[in-house]
Amino acid sequence: MFSSLLIANRGEIACRVIRTAKRMGIRTIAVYSDADAQALHVKLADEAVHIGGSAARDSYLSIDKIIAACKATGAEAVHPGYGFLSENAAFPTALAKEGIIFVGPPPNAIEAMGDKITSKKLAAAAGVSTVPGHMGLIADAEEAVSISRSIGYPVMIKASAGGGGKGMRIAHSDAEAREGFERSRSEAQSSFGDDRIFIEKFVTEPRHIEIQLIGDQHGEVLWLNERECSIQRRNQKVIEEAPSPFLDPKTRKAMGEQAVALAKAVGYFSAGTTEFIVDGERNFYFLEMNTRLQVEHPVTELTTGLDLVELMLRVAAGEHLPLTQAEVPLNGWAIESRIYAEDPYRNFLPSIGRLTRYNPPAENLPFVRNDTGVQEGDRISTFYDPMIAKLCTWAPTRLEAIDAMADALDEFELEGVGNNIPFVSAVMAQDRFRSGNITTGYIAEEFPGGFNGVALAVESLTHLAALACCSAFALDHRLYPGTPTPRAVLIAGQRWDFAVRADGIEYWLTAPDGKKLLVETGWKPGMSLCIARVDGALHHVKIDRVTGGFRLRWQGADLIAKVLLPQVADLMPLMPIKQPPDLSKFLLCPMPGQVVRIDVAEGDIVEDGQTLAIVEAMKMENVLKAEKRARVSKVRVKPGSVLAVDEVILEFEAV
Repeated sequence: MFSSLLIANRGEIACRVIRTAKRMGIRTIAVYSDADAQALHVKLADEAVHIGGSAARDSYLSIDKIIAACKATGAEAVHPGYGFLSENAAFPTALAKEGIIFVGPPPNAIEAMGDKITSKKLAAAAGVSTVPGHMGLIADAEEAVSISRSIGYPVMIKASAGGGGKGMRIAHSDAEAREGFERSRSEAQSSFGDDRIFIEKFVTEPRHIEIQLIGDQHGEVLWLNERECSIQRRNQKVIEEAPSPFLDPKTRKAMGEQAVALAKAVGYFSAGTTEFIVDGERNFYFLEMNTRLQVEHPVTELTTGLDLVELMLRVAAGEHLPLTQAEVPLNGWAIESRIYAEDPYRNFLPSIGRLTRYNPPAENLPFVRNDTGVQEGDRISTFYDPMIAKLCTWAPTRLEAIDAMADALDEFELEGVGNNIPFVSAVMAQDRFRSGNITTGYIAEEFPGGFNGVALAVESLTHLAALACCSAFALDHRLYPGTPTPRAVLIAGQRWDFAVRADGIEYWLTAPDGKKLLVETGWKPGMSLCIARVDGALHHVKIDRVTGGFRLRWQGADLIAKVLLPQVADLMPLMPIKQPPDLSKFLLCPMPGQVVRIDVAEGDIVEDGQTLAIVEAMKMENVLKAEKRARVSKVRVKPGSVLAVDEVILEFEAV
């Protein structure tokens, strides 16, 4: 086994690799850009080397700088993590020339599987089921339309060198095929330096299920069960689980064996993942092979008890795999929620800023695990992926794992940037998700108008109102004399009247109809998390003081609870409501990003649905379109401009 390891990555995956390497007694070396000088992975490593500017191309994507860091520190091996250089065949080739071990597959396997066109041809030759499509290169948008028609809509337009949802579009018509081809090609060139595009049939009722592989350098390859990754937004995974609630043992075995056959066909070793699309009849088709560790690998680790990073390190050192296929376990159920810096109330647009509060739920392996690369006070920038953490829970059954995830999300305190915790919490409570009836269209189908918060049942609102009333009592019990005093709680236009009596951590609330509620809570002023039982039901509620009451967040709901004297509450319906400003005359930038293109000029008349501008944020291109017919009166920015949220791009006037 080598004694020193450089991690050619950042964020949570760098921290993840460092933890295992340290446990194995291996000296760890981090690399960092200007933006990451104070990053968590830098602090965790035994040694750290600065490698350049904040932009990935100036640091984490520079093979020469990584190799220079290896030489400067005496690193014997390099773990690439995922993203960046992890699937660039030139990287292990360059390392090998310097006598440095690459913790990953051989360059020829990366090259063969990294190209989606080549990989599908190899998969077909290895007897792996593949999706019908056009695997040749496509010259322009009109050829893309012609091919799409011949395959039959809907089709998937994908970048050959793509990954992470970048360079990927679904088209249901000629118009969508044209625009999808242009956007996919542009994103592919920007993200991967390779604008080759291919098209394949989009499978209806599709599930995204992948097989985890591990192989050694002696020809042994094992499949470590599957992961269900169907909950996706814009082809980016959001929630993953292991195993899949859909597969039966026969299908699982068939998929695993085909995945192994493909890996052996290209001489694969180390960790890798073969991804399949599965239809409603359990027919499965090869999508691609990721020649690296996957973001969602923790759910496999939680259900097998295996440390995939440790296995990768041992394989790279030439060791044999320590188990056989028959010995691969599958125990219980694990769920992973990706916590992103994105605003679910603004169509999941990226969010940047400083983490003014970062307090994830306490880890309690294997039941709760949180893989992260940030700490309170860190800044989320536009330079890198917006993922903040990967929150995982394990339990003996799927529903128990989901319930554990719901509680963990309720306990996850994250402030300073928009984040998707409310959205993921809402999914955990949905009957359709809990039943396992999921496809890759789940988010679009369940949230067709976007995410607008959660409407709680009356009983749940009553419990939150009771908690607010008790919290007000704890905040200043001097307002409450010895005998129960009435208070009114207003939430979302509804009102509850209670009289409170306290006895230690027990509160008795009496409603006007005489019904009593028992609230047991140890919440004290200054605490931002309230764990309480209301009528025996356990609640984990994030709580913050606001004028006249509290902000309460629970299971995806974000509510303001006003706790008032009854006579004051009587007057609240008479208070005027402040009207929002009219912004219909402006095109505002919906996220922090850079203007790629402006498609209109001053004086142009635009129609509803017409493309106005394209803004790139975190390597994804966002098309901004007109919402009604109008004349462009002023263009406020130019291509290349870097904009903040809600900065004006265009001004309109009535036609």
